[in-house]
Parts: sequence; C-alpha cells; structure tokens
Amino acid sequence: MKKFVGIQFDRRGVVAAMLAGLALAGCGSSPDEGGETVAAAVLDGQVEKPSLKFGFIKLTDMAPLAIAKEKGFFAEEGLNVTLEPQANWKVLLDGVIGGQLDGAHMLAGQPLAATIGYGTKADLIAPLSMDLNGNAITLSNKVWNQIKGDLPKGPDGKIKHPISADALKPVVASFAEQGKPFNMGMVFPVSTHNYELRYWLAAGGLNPGYYTAGDVGGTVDAEVKLSVTPPPQMPATLEAGTIEGYCVGEPWNQAAVFKKIGVPVITDDEIWHDNPEKVFGLRKDFAEKYPATTAAVLRAMIKAQQWLDADNGANRAEAVKILSQPNYVGADEEVIAASMTGKFTFEPGDTREAKGFNIFFDKFAGYPYYSDAIWYLSQMRRWGQIAEDKSDDWYFDTAKAVYRPDLYLAAAKKLVEDGVIPAESVPETDGFRAPQSEFIDGITYDGKAPNAYLAKFPIGLKQGQKVTAAGVSGS
Repeated sequence: MKKFVGIQFDRRGVVAAMLAGLALAGCGSSPDEGGETVAAAVLDGQVEKPSLKFGFIKLTDMAPLAIAKEKGFFAEEGLNVTLEPQANWKVLLDGVIGGQLDGAHMLAGQPLAATIGYGTKADLIAPLSMDLNGNAITLSNKVWNQIKGDLPKGPDGKIKHPISADALKPVVASFAEQGKPFNMGMVFPVSTHNYELRYWLAAGGLNPGYYTAGDVGGTVDAEVKLSVTPPPQMPATLEAGTIEGYCVGEPWNQAAVFKKIGVPVITDDEIWHDNPEKVFGLRKDFAEKYPATTAAVLRAMIKAQQWLDADNGANRAEAVKILSQPNYVGADEEVIAASMTGKFTFEPGDTREAKGFNIFFDKFAGYPYYSDAIWYLSQMRRWGQIAEDKSDDWYFDTAKAVYRPDLYLAAAKKLVEDGVIPAESVPETDGFRAPQSEFIDGITYDGKAPNAYLAKFPIGLKQGQKVTAAGVSGS
C-alpha cells in the first residue's frame, strides 16, 4: 500500500479551494433534474492540526477507527490520533459539540438531529459512512420460548428467516391483558436501532408509538414501549428483566447468546438489505477550519475500511484481536468473531452464513449518500420527532447540509490517484441510491420522493397529521 506524502501549500489557497468545492457541491443538480454527479471538494496539503482525539462507543462497527490507528493509517497521513471510549451516545455527542472530541463514531441520526435542532442544536456533518449492516434484534429466552413453537421451519428443520414481528402479537396481547407494558430497548432516540426496531415492529402490525415535544420516550399509542439503554449494558438489562428484547449492534447480540439469556431473531440486513449504519461525524466549523486535516482523517479511515474488507475478509481475524482489547470493544474474541468473521449465531446450534453482516468498504459502504440521510429524516417524521410536514425540498436541503460526499470524494479520489484504492470503488453518482426494495415489508424506498414514501406505511404519520398526548390527529 502506498504511503501518501503531504504537499506544501498556501493556507489561504487551500481554504479558497475548499470553499470553491463546497460551492460546487451546493449548486449540483436537484433530484428532479437528475443530471450532474457530486463534485469533489479540492482539498490537499499538510495537516493543520496533527494531534486529534476521536470518540467511540464499544461496538464492532467502530473498527475503521481502531484499524486506522493500529495499522498506522493515521500515522501515514501525519496524524497523531487518540481514541477514547464514551459512556453513551449522549456523552459522545456532547463531546463533539463542545470540542472535547474532534470527531466521533456516530449514529447516523445524530448529526441530522443536531442540525435540525432535535435535542441539542449544532452544525455537524457526516463526510463518511462507516459501514453497512451490523445490528440485530434479540428477545429474552422467556419471549423466545413463547413464540418459537409457532414459527415456520424450512426443510432443514431450522426456523425460516426473516422472522416477522407479527409473531410477537400474542405475547404483547398477553402482557396487555395482565396490565403490564411490553418493554424493549434501543440505544438512543435518533439511532438506527430505534428506527430499525420500530420498522420491524410496524411491519409486523405492532405500533411502537409516537413522539411529542413532551414525550421523548415516543410512547403515544404504543403497543410496545421502547427505552434507551447503552449498548454494553443491553445484556445485563435483559437478564434483569427490565426489557423483553432489544436492538443493538455487535457484539451485544452475540453476548446474549453466549450468556444464554436471549436469542437474536433478526438482523438489520433482513429488515433493510445493506442498510447504512454509523457515520464519522464532526463539527462543520472543524472541517472549515482544518480542511487538509479533515481530508487526511478521511483518507486514513478509507484505507482502514479497505483493509477490513480486503481479500474476502482475510484480515477479519486480526481485526477481532484488535477490537477485543479493553481500550476498544473489550469483549471476548470468541464473541466478537461470532459476527465479525462471516457467520451469525441466532441460538446454540443455529449458526448461519452472514458474510455481509459487517461491510466497511465494499458496495460503496463509505460513501455518504444523500438518500441515506433522507431515510433517517423520513423515519423521524414517521414517528413524530419531526412534528410537522416538510416538503421534499426540505429533506433534500437538510441531507445536503449534513451528508458531505464532496469531502468524501476529495479523500477517495486522492487515494485513487495514488493507487491505494481502485477507481471502481468510488461511485459516480448524484448522491442518491437507486430505489431500494429489499425491506422486510416489501415497500420500496426512493430517496427522491420522501413524502410519497411516507404515505405508503400503514402505521406511521401521514401528511397533515400531528401527535399530541391524546394521540394522532389530522387527515
């Protein structure tokens, strides 16, 4: 792998070049015009801030950060990076906004929510998508044993997948008859996990509830109540009986299997095939103040992503050893390897091939598509976190303010020029994926038509509807 050597530069020239690149990105064709591809920002030169601190949560999908450090990719770019685990997603977000962290492994919804002022208001950007897939939904042994006998089986005697949340209806009804809530856990209100769990439940005919300004738990009209639990605490919370199941990233689903306290019933890839997961997030003003540093960080992380997927996962065993260190994920190698090396265990004796469970580089995994951002925004509106209707243009403009493929391309195209990554690994696109149909409910998502997409859901807010404590109102 070639080592990039910085080029001498005039700082004012670099800033001017960056602004020119941003202008190009901002004046690209709208989705309806369907013409130009996203232009790369023009960024290069010596890093302005070589010493950096990045935050992460103890999940296997923080791997691009760990690998960029441990395999020397940050150092190759002239960067001295400290990686610091954070207690939870709120602490991580506050650290980036407050400047204690220069950037972080983030939930895709976090920079979007901050930008639109849901929760803490701040101008954050996401110039890189860290991975595809990587989550699952786990149920307690008690609930699993109640639904297992009624699930259809294939010729091999194993339960057919994907498993619909429809199977939970009798259990949820039983809880209601006893006057008890059916509680499940997710990691943060604007997390992929929240939206995936909600999507799965709603696709099976169960309402996961709506948010109001006074109900940050999203419990209005909820048949299943969802609460926040930090990822590493999920298994213990399940074991304590506080929740009956959860949606989380690895290794915390496999940890439930190894502890024999729960059974994963569906992966997020079975809910939405090759869904985008975490992003690398940072403040907008950081990228503007340190353009060459930002480009260098992205180049290092893209190298790490390529390393993680190289040669059909040949490096994954080494990645597992690195991630098992206490300063990174800190789980047993066996638990991390259970999903990180191309297999996934649903219960003892039921281990299946899952080569795409974690994708870091292949399938343009690193490219921050506008349509990915719009999907998250659509789910915020679907469940009331965005309280009122928004125009399609609002979704497009918000996505373009946060997701920054121009910055990604500046880094990726430099790596192509240097022969580090192949040209075909960088998409030529207007920033929108083609319509995607591989969802568990069969509904097709077109990022160029978000309001038409929202209208398709049997459960979820429709145009003109609002949520109050009394329920959903409007046409």
